[in-house]
Amino acid sequence: MAIEEIKEFVFDENAPTPSCHASTVLPLPDGTVLAAWFGGTAEGKDDVDIWTSRRSGGKWSEPVRVSADRNVPHWNPVLFRLADGTVILFFKVGKKVRVWKTYAVKSADNGLTWGEPYELVPGDETDGRGPVKNKPIRISNGTILAPASTEDNGWLPFVDISEDECETWQKQPDFPSKKRKGQPVPMIQPTLWESEPGRIHALVRTSVRHAYRSDSDDYGRTWCRAYPTVIKNNNSGLDVTKLPDGTLVLVSNPVAKNWGDRAPLTLMKSKDNGVTWEELFVLEKRVNHDDEYSYPAIVSVGTKLYITYTWQRKKVAYQEIQL
Repeated sequence: MAIEEIKEFVFDENAPTPSCHASTVLPLPDGTVLAAWFGGTAEGKDDVDIWTSRRSGGKWSEPVRVSADRNVPHWNPVLFRLADGTVILFFKVGKKVRVWKTYAVKSADNGLTWGEPYELVPGDETDGRGPVKNKPIRISNGTILAPASTEDNGWLPFVDISEDECETWQKQPDFPSKKRKGQPVPMIQPTLWESEPGRIHALVRTSVRHAYRSDSDDYGRTWCRAYPTVIKNNNSGLDVTKLPDGTLVLVSNPVAKNWGDRAPLTLMKSKDNGVTWEELFVLEKRVNHDDEYSYPAIVSVGTKLYITYTWQRKKVAYQEIQL
């Protein structure tokens, strides 16, 4: 049974911007929790930057702005911790998705201060490299897999691999899928897990009412044809984490409608590596037709879950749940 321990907002009265979206979360070994999101007047506006906050001693710090260009929209931050303890924050920059570039910035002091943003793959013209929404994973051979996707020439997911702690990246082939009306199934924003050494799996957001899945048997370098799952998907973000006993926990909006309601927001669990799922916990119920609790991020440490998500496009919600 899930026992809710903490439910709060990263910021409340001190909201740095009128609108926010697409959060990411990272618990650290010293008990600090980092969160980041994009915020401005509205998604896609030129004043949208990345914002970060630290939870220490039960309180969130004043949000801090991170920006590569104050005149260009920023999108989809993703936090990750490197082997030496350095925290890296990835994010997208660009007026439109088709011209996104991925930037990164590092912190050597657990998010107290940040260095200068730099382009992750200089000169890349594929509308973004590295993680597009969800966290990278470090797999059994030590490499880092970033769940990625492009949207310029159709919605196509892929994995970016780094063997040198996110310094350089090797783009892997797009996930293949069956054709629908002559075109691949539109899929973006994968979330990844490793079930056993070398066996990597991905769930992806789609526009066809259910999440799709692809699998790799060679440490994420090639992927099978993506196939539908039983997981309802409303063409919005989802994220998964794996517990020490192999249980998967998925956070998503289980709504089987393209661009459907972004509520409720639930946790589901799978004991059979993602073949079947059962509801574990309802994070947010749908009350009004325009409720939005979306774009969740989830990380687990042992059997404790750390979750952030968009709350009505006004706030970033945070929950800790001990299973």
